[in-house]
Amino acid sequence: MAIDTPSPAVRTLAAPGLVEIHEAEIRFAGPRGGVLALDRTSLRLEPGSFTALIGPSGCGKSTLMNALAGFVPLGHGFVRIDGRPVEGPGPDVGVVFQQYALFPWFTARGNIEFALANKGLSRAERRERALQALEEVGLAGQGDKFPGQLSGGMKQRVAIARTLVREPSVLLMDEPFGALDAQTRLSMHALLLRLLARHRATVLFVTHDVDEALLLADTVHVMSHAPGRILASYAIDTPRPRSVARFDAALGDLRTAIVGLLHPES
Repeated sequence: MAIDTPSPAVRTLAAPGLVEIHEAEIRFAGPRGGVLALDRTSLRLEPGSFTALIGPSGCGKSTLMNALAGFVPLGHGFVRIDGRPVEGPGPDVGVVFQQYALFPWFTARGNIEFALANKGLSRAERRERALQALEEVGLAGQGDKFPGQLSGGMKQRVAIARTLVREPSVLLMDEPFGALDAQTRLSMHALLLRLLARHRATVLFVTHDVDEALLLADTVHVMSHAPGRILASYAIDTPRPRSVARFDAALGDLRTAIVGLLHPES
């Protein structure tokens, strides 16, 4: 079923960051005709929404995200952002990875300045924007440190600042807090929500953690074992900030339902 494309006039007036994924299928080459990694998946992410994607390892979560980032081509279907087909990486999509992906030979400020290299800014403007971004993520005064001198949480703050400084309309986050300890993850959750209140990007957040998805997202999509497809979708209308310790009955029921889908044998 085709999805109508908004007219240019409507798209101009609408908030940026509308994501449409329709019947997306991805098959990787293999010795026996290929491996189906993602099976005819459709999603619509409204501008400014926060969507969590959760599922077992190898189910195609990251594959779907890579398709939306323009890193992996589809074998069938389409991916569009604000009505435009995604045909490769572009400035309207920012990606934050679990392992930070910082350049070790650049300082924290230098990593952020590098992201602004093609923005047509002067060196002084890039420096000022980078310092503002570091302050925004709570790292004022840390700009001259190299990644090797930073903790895991600080590195991820730099990675987030580097991504948001380009002002993408869509933010893809592939298990960004998976390598952090529990306390640091909670502080990063709070930071991320504060940042998104300012930047208003559309977020697709991949996680293995059910509680993390319920704490952060507006919508949670649960994926099946490979080949990946959407098993169920849950809207969350509990106001933020949320706390695992204060899960209300509705969130508790959602948690039970999602865990049941992920671990049907338990």
